[in-house]
Amino acid sequence: MDDGILKQLERTRELMIRSGIENGLRNAKTIRLSKQLDRLMNKYEEQKQQNKINDQFMN
Repeated sequence: MDDGILKQLERTRELMIRSGIENGLRNAKTIRLSKQLDRLMNKYEEQKQQNKINDQFMN
């Protein structure tokens, strides 16, 4: 599993939470970060599924 994506996820999550507190949940920056976090989470899940498939073929 790519540790880089986990670091990106955590960093984006922290930025989104901070933006939500400082700027509000409906702020454009908060929403942009939320969408970015969604994309990263989808990418992470896709990688997990691909790794699971690869592991099945290796065993």
